[in-house]
Amino acid sequence: MATGIYCLWNISFNSNPTFHNMLNNIIKYFLENKLVTVLILLTIITWGVATSPFNWDTGFLPKDPVPVDAIPDIGENQQIVFTQWPGRSPQDIEDQISYPMTTYLLGIPGVKTIRSSSIFGFSSIYIIFNDDVEFYWSRSRILEKLNSLPAGLLPDAVTPTLGPDATALGQVYWYTLEGRDKDNNPTGGWDLHEIRTVQDFYVKYGLNAVDGVSEVASIGGYVQEYQIDVNPDALKAYNIPLHKVMQAVQKSNKDVGAKTIEINQAEYLVRGLGYVKKTEDIEKAVVAVQDNVPVRIKDIGVVSLGPATRRGVLDKGGAEVVGGVVVARYGSNPLAVINNLKEKIKEIAPGLPKKTLANGVESQLTIVPFYDRTQLIHETIGTLENALSHEILISIIVVLILVLNLRASIIISGLLPVGVLMTFIVMRYAGVDANVVALSGIAIAIGVMVDVGIIFIENIIRHLEMPENHGVKGKELMQVIYKATVEVASAITTALATTVVSFVPVFAMESAEGKLFRPLAFTKTFALLSAFVLGLVVLPALAHFIFGIDYDKKRVRRFWGILLIVAGILFAVYAWMILPLALTLIGINNLLEPRWPEKYKAYPNYINLGLTIFIASFFLTEEWMPLGPQNGIIINYFFVLFLIGIILVALMAIVHFYEPVLKWCLVNKGKFMLIPFVTLFFGVLIWLGFDSTFGIVAKGFESVGWKNVRQTSGWQASSNRFPGIGSEFMPSLNEGSYLLMPTSMPHSGVEYNRNVIGQLDMLLDGIPEVAMAVGKLGRVESALDPAPISMFETIINYKPEFILNEAGHRVHFKVDRKDRFITVQRDTLTNEEALERGITEEDLIADENGEFYRNWRPHIKSADDIWDEIVSVTKIPGVTSAPKLQPIETRLVMLQTGMRAPMGIKVYGPDLKTIEDFGMQLEVILKEVASVKAEAVFADRIVGKPYLHLNINRDEISRYGLNVEDVQQSIETAIGGMKISSTVEGRERFPIRVRYPRELRDDPESLSKILIPTPVGAQIPLSQVVDFEYVRGPQAIKSENTFLVGYVLFDKRDGFAEVDVVNDAQDAIQQKIDAGELTVPAGISYKFSGSYENQIRAVKRLSIVIPISLVVIFLLLFFQFKTVIASSIHFSGVFVAFAGGFIMLWLYGQDWFLNFAISGVNMRDLFQMHTINLSVAVWVGFIALFGIATDDGVIMGTYIHQVFEEKKPDTIEGVRAAVLEAGKKRVRPAMMTAAVAIIALLPVLTSTGKGADVMIPMAIPTFGGMTIQIMTMFVVPVLQSFWRETVINNKNKKIRIK
Repeated sequence: MATGIYCLWNISFNSNPTFHNMLNNIIKYFLENKLVTVLILLTIITWGVATSPFNWDTGFLPKDPVPVDAIPDIGENQQIVFTQWPGRSPQDIEDQISYPMTTYLLGIPGVKTIRSSSIFGFSSIYIIFNDDVEFYWSRSRILEKLNSLPAGLLPDAVTPTLGPDATALGQVYWYTLEGRDKDNNPTGGWDLHEIRTVQDFYVKYGLNAVDGVSEVASIGGYVQEYQIDVNPDALKAYNIPLHKVMQAVQKSNKDVGAKTIEINQAEYLVRGLGYVKKTEDIEKAVVAVQDNVPVRIKDIGVVSLGPATRRGVLDKGGAEVVGGVVVARYGSNPLAVINNLKEKIKEIAPGLPKKTLANGVESQLTIVPFYDRTQLIHETIGTLENALSHEILISIIVVLILVLNLRASIIISGLLPVGVLMTFIVMRYAGVDANVVALSGIAIAIGVMVDVGIIFIENIIRHLEMPENHGVKGKELMQVIYKATVEVASAITTALATTVVSFVPVFAMESAEGKLFRPLAFTKTFALLSAFVLGLVVLPALAHFIFGIDYDKKRVRRFWGILLIVAGILFAVYAWMILPLALTLIGINNLLEPRWPEKYKAYPNYINLGLTIFIASFFLTEEWMPLGPQNGIIINYFFVLFLIGIILVALMAIVHFYEPVLKWCLVNKGKFMLIPFVTLFFGVLIWLGFDSTFGIVAKGFESVGWKNVRQTSGWQASSNRFPGIGSEFMPSLNEGSYLLMPTSMPHSGVEYNRNVIGQLDMLLDGIPEVAMAVGKLGRVESALDPAPISMFETIINYKPEFILNEAGHRVHFKVDRKDRFITVQRDTLTNEEALERGITEEDLIADENGEFYRNWRPHIKSADDIWDEIVSVTKIPGVTSAPKLQPIETRLVMLQTGMRAPMGIKVYGPDLKTIEDFGMQLEVILKEVASVKAEAVFADRIVGKPYLHLNINRDEISRYGLNVEDVQQSIETAIGGMKISSTVEGRERFPIRVRYPRELRDDPESLSKILIPTPVGAQIPLSQVVDFEYVRGPQAIKSENTFLVGYVLFDKRDGFAEVDVVNDAQDAIQQKIDAGELTVPAGISYKFSGSYENQIRAVKRLSIVIPISLVVIFLLLFFQFKTVIASSIHFSGVFVAFAGGFIMLWLYGQDWFLNFAISGVNMRDLFQMHTINLSVAVWVGFIALFGIATDDGVIMGTYIHQVFEEKKPDTIEGVRAAVLEAGKKRVRPAMMTAAVAIIALLPVLTSTGKGADVMIPMAIPTFGGMTIQIMTMFVVPVLQSFWRETVINNKNKKIRIK
């Protein structure tokens, strides 16, 4: 491989001496100045450890980690304008706030869409900007518009505010406030209004001060307020109108300042204290004076402390609780915010209120989290950390086996983890966050990083094996290493440039897919550059040191032998394990090496290699355990060796039989070329499907009269076997929790919904795999949550499959000889018995040599099974079904589409009733679509909320001398209750509200008796001037860009792809329209929306950018080889690899493929095999494949080119001999690079933790493509031979003609 790339460089880059000399000078400087090189290496290691995103104990090193989150924030660039208008209906809010504000804000530069929600009491307007608009610049432009609102645009006393500088994705931490004893056991004993007061005025403000927190919003409990229930009979008796009561309350709640006075040269600040502190202060307020007798508030009403009206409830396990949500600021590091938050909680926790209960227990309010993204982040990063460590270990093993040189293997393997650490440094200061997608870039770059080391070291070894360099030491060895490194340095630059160019399509992605995968492109590029820099700077010096050890000297051999023996014993004693004694065996083997007979001199080296491979593979097995802990370390160890061995044996078999097979191929070119052509055709057939591939054939038959060709059994069977690969945006990331979002009927009230959410939570808590279920109805006190009271949100945290530690790694627990778990009570139980008895982590004994404890019952195989359990227990009358959602996933979908489902239809229309009726018709149609989950289809019931309209009779009010405002004020105050003022009680603030008693305003008959004062002093009942009317109206009104909109939500059935489901739904609706069964009313339009839109947009862009990228790669090859034919031959590997990727995707979806078990573990389950849809993640895997797919072809082609330049054959036999000679030289290094690329992906393909859902689809195309692409070892020589033979034949023809 090294010489191949060297030849590639010689063809083009030697013409650029400046660049060549620069690389040479860099290599020479660091090779000669080893102290500088060592300092750089130590700096990279320490700095990389300090910046690593993993939860490593760095000791004295300060931590400055890369910002960490589970997934990138791919939400829209969104700002929120929130406007409250208490007591107003959605229709009032829409007409007087949302609509005029939307029209006014549409003129802001960079605005893409404006969505609005008009709900009882408030308006939320979501302004979505283009992605290139800076977040805080957009906020400043909105503030400019809000500060210059035209007069009369909004009602008086209505002030719009800008929402928090965050999105709903920033909801990183939810908690409840609960009374707990000193042992952290729940105690109760606290009233909801007490807890809510502590939350609103102490906890909320304390947590809001944490760096990176944008907002802390409260939910649940009761807000305490002073309530003045006036007696209408008393008002009538004293002839006092209601507005005088309001004035009296306002005047009785006031403090003033009277500047200062000086007494005896001392200055005193003067305050007049008059704020209300208790109910008695209000009761004594004077409303009027009649006959010199004051009429006080207590004479005309009752003053009490009571709960304010609420539009949100929080429930935990069937009991109401008080809690809050912490929202991280846009652009902040979520993990750092949560960690800072936890430190703040520790700080304020001791000062939270406490009381002694009647039973003598001291109860203190405690902050108890129920949604903490930390665990998801740690588990996701932990999965990637495991995958990376497994890849590094497995790469080390493959290098040891293939290179068969311990010193060379140490150099290559030692620099691999350093390259990863260097990548972390660049990520930290380039602003690339660590998440499941970004770190996957490093995972898929490991193979290429190893190849860089192999290229350098292989060339160094090749030079050292030359007769003239045998036994060189000191400066002579340095010169040999310098020459060998310089030969390939520039060539590696070209190879890496090709790989980077292949990722241009990922850099070119936009919107959600760009935010998701651009970090991956950056991290892969950083990783490749890190490997390249280390290869230039560190590797030559390290090679000089290691190859310079004169191991043949008796003193040196004795020193290293004794050192290894002592080190092995010390490590074994320190770690209390046998494995380090392998170092002792290596040391003993080295001491005994001189005693081996001459003909067995190579054996000690092989023994050392074998022992090293044993250590590395044992560590790999211990960490990986692919067959599961139930099979023990020995079975897993042999399985790991089997997996690696079977692939290496297959590849080495190709090397061994390469010469005779290639000879046959060169003689039978036509027969052999059928194989790649069939492979390519098969890949296209799998990708597009039988119908699309042979559609033109069917049209031809139909044109000649065979109309039913598509209905024949053969055609149908082929279509079913090859339906084509479905499309979706992204596979869902397993978040470890679900978000259940059903709704109740629009007419249901707060009390009914509170009972429903409590019932749901209790049912969910009964599922053994559910750790906690906390439900919310309505909204939190935040602009980010515009939910009506009929909407439920239950966060369901389910237990991980195995007990994990804080870092997301599985914990071992002590077992007896029969693998039964030993509890702290010394009971021995099987895993199933322990589950039945409710054994928890506290009941088990941690033991590094023990087994993992499984939290799930035997029939629960995946998180999908837990969701099925959730669906089965939450079927309650009056509650709709809900699509399968997760918290982060839901926030992203709602940010992008405004809907609470992954897919749906937006129906636009002139009025709400027409929109609702048409939506209901679409609901019926969608339920009939086979690929749509019928139970998840739900059209918005927009017009279903009961309204009581009080229609003012203008003729009647004019008779009494009243105007509309007089009547409306009485209605607003007496029925709704008007907030008159607020008390100031230290840090606490409580509203004061005046209203009629509940019994006088809880039914229409009572409302009709409300008294309204007239100008002449008389008071008349409301029924004389108002007509009562019952109507149905909207619970919430949504609009987009001023157009009214309603949603029809639906979800896909398992086994179907998002894009295919949407296409099926579109076809079903269009068929109904064409058949006349569905009529689209005038003014109605509809469009499908959801995350699938991202996939369609991404595919459209990739369909342009990927061909451009492939053309650029082809041009790079053309610049090397100077001919289109040669470049096309070497480029052919891309197409073969492309087909291989699709073949592997197809095999993953075939039930028969690898459907067998080893030691009780089915191989399909081990490799996570199921139907894989063509998502953006899969396309990224293909793009990664394109960058390395040309390597083998280029390696082979450059050597053929070199041999032809040397031998210049002029006969067909000479051409074939030259091709055969070049192929034999290059097949082994080509197989080495292929082996590393393929085998290194095995841990990724078998990973099961958080984040594996995204990594595996990216790895499959690369694994399949590199496996099939081995064919290019034969394709390129055959095509080269055909080309050269054709040239010779044409030359011979011309000679014969002459």
